[in-house]
Amino acid sequence: MTIIRNEGAAGLDEKVIDVLKTCFDPEIPVNIYELGLIYNIDIDPKDLVTIRMTLTSPMCPVAETLPPNVEMKVRNVDGVSDARVEVTWEPPWGPDKMTDAAKLTLNMM
Repeated sequence: MTIIRNEGAAGLDEKVIDVLKTCFDPEIPVNIYELGLIYNIDIDPKDLVTIRMTLTSPMCPVAETLPPNVEMKVRNVDGVSDARVEVTWEPPWGPDKMTDAAKLTLNMM
């Protein structure tokens, strides 16, 4: 995962990550950040946050609702001027993108 931030965004990236850790795919008891669904967080000089993310599958039942929910939550972070979420399928998500904590929670370690 890549975080690109402007010089004045100190601390804003941590706030965004904290909010991302409150977003869950309802079928998986691990947040989207630990699942490795977040590929990129870009914070521009005007504190616009653009998130590039994926889902576990193109057929994911929350494909229509999860990205807008993430966008809304990030938009409401103090200091964020606006937020955009871009869904990508490249590279495809796989369990190798999960953190060790996520793998442990899902009994994959």
